[in-house]
Amino acid sequence: MTSILYISGRQLRRSICPKPSLTSFQHIICTNTARRRPIIINQSSLFSSSTTSNDDEKNSSRESAASDSTDTNDATNNDNNDSTTTSSLPSPPKSNISNLAELSKARLSALVVSTTAFGFMSVGPTVLAYTSLPTFAAASIGTALCASSAATFNQVIEIERDSKMKRTGNRPLVNGSVSKQAAIGLGCLTGSTGGILLGLGTDPITTMLGVGNIGLYAGLYTYLKPRSEINTWVGAVVGAIPPVMGWTAAGGSILDPEAVLLGSTLFLWQFPHFFALNWMYRTDYKRGGFSMVAVNDPNGDRTASLIKRYGVYLASLPFLSTALEVTSPMFAVEGILLNGYALHVASKFDKERSNSNARKVFLTSLWYLPCVMMLFLLHSRRWHEEVTNDEKDETILDSFQKLMSKIQAKGKELCMHEALVSKEVEVSIGEGENKTSLDGSKCPISMTKNAQISIGTGKEEVTLPLEEDPTSDER
Repeated sequence: MTSILYISGRQLRRSICPKPSLTSFQHIICTNTARRRPIIINQSSLFSSSTTSNDDEKNSSRESAASDSTDTNDATNNDNNDSTTTSSLPSPPKSNISNLAELSKARLSALVVSTTAFGFMSVGPTVLAYTSLPTFAAASIGTALCASSAATFNQVIEIERDSKMKRTGNRPLVNGSVSKQAAIGLGCLTGSTGGILLGLGTDPITTMLGVGNIGLYAGLYTYLKPRSEINTWVGAVVGAIPPVMGWTAAGGSILDPEAVLLGSTLFLWQFPHFFALNWMYRTDYKRGGFSMVAVNDPNGDRTASLIKRYGVYLASLPFLSTALEVTSPMFAVEGILLNGYALHVASKFDKERSNSNARKVFLTSLWYLPCVMMLFLLHSRRWHEEVTNDEKDETILDSFQKLMSKIQAKGKELCMHEALVSKEVEVSIGEGENKTSLDGSKCPISMTKNAQISIGTGKEEVTLPLEEDPTSDER
């Protein structure tokens, strides 16, 4: 019977387990802490490497530290070092499903689907009442298949460069789990199927956007990656298209202000997100021969500046959305808190260009996007419109509209400002001949000291007196 010993990759690297205690084991399984998978190595290869003198080990560790980025104490670099220790060792074969998920970049495709659904739901209940469930399914699945096709063709083109990078060195096409011909076939299948679904289930504009995005990502973006830093901006356009596809699939126009705001949000969001990721893996990108901002920015000045600049641009969108009367003023108010924190972590990275601070920017971007999408829907004026179609598709609207109504009702209870955007109650200030109804364009806080707020009409009218400013007499 074969004896097996399990030790961690870090223990193996640091030679914690002495040689005599390993002689009874025929195989050693080294657990790669970075990838969380067991790797089997021969006992002889371990002992041959363990005969190196302590001085040689110290010298090699110094060389490794010198070749790494300046922030070797960060957790990211530690993970990369661990993966370097065992990167040359054979890995267990992956399942076909795992290979398919990696080729399709399943997590990225899931993000694309979520932004498409966000754009679809943003049209509001009045338009959704006339939209069928198959249309929503065609838009979501078709967009996912197009994204999968683009990711597959991208990996087919970048096999050689991916083989030089740590984070992509174990992709199916690099390690030979999937042949190049099979990957090309998969890309063609998913691309054509996605295009057909969009064509049959949505409209020509949505279809053109979906199919065109395949060419933009696998073509121009992939071509520019090793040649020009502008590839990041081209990639941002690719990421901005899916929510616009959702909007047009639901019946909206590509020229609507909502469509422009949805696309702008995703376009601007990608810069802090990717520049932070780019900085953390700048050594790896350089090894792969990619022309990225961080690769050509050793001090991080441009990277930090771009993260802050696009963070400011992103923070302005809630105010623009309110000015265009797409959302209520509360979206701008809550956006101050959300974007304030995002700019805070961006400023920390600007002061100290470490991998840990870059990771904070990256992680902030991950929860920022779903938060801003949800707030946009909650404060969208379209979701305060009444549904006039009695034959509305309950499958689409029922559950989501109930959830929206509950959240909006709770907001009105907690904050008087929310009542302004509701048509269910009347909000006014003053009394008698001086009574003035508010339409949501004015904030009830900016009133005189003797003003009163009246909410409701008739018997249900409630008057709320405002407290006087205690410092008014002194002035």
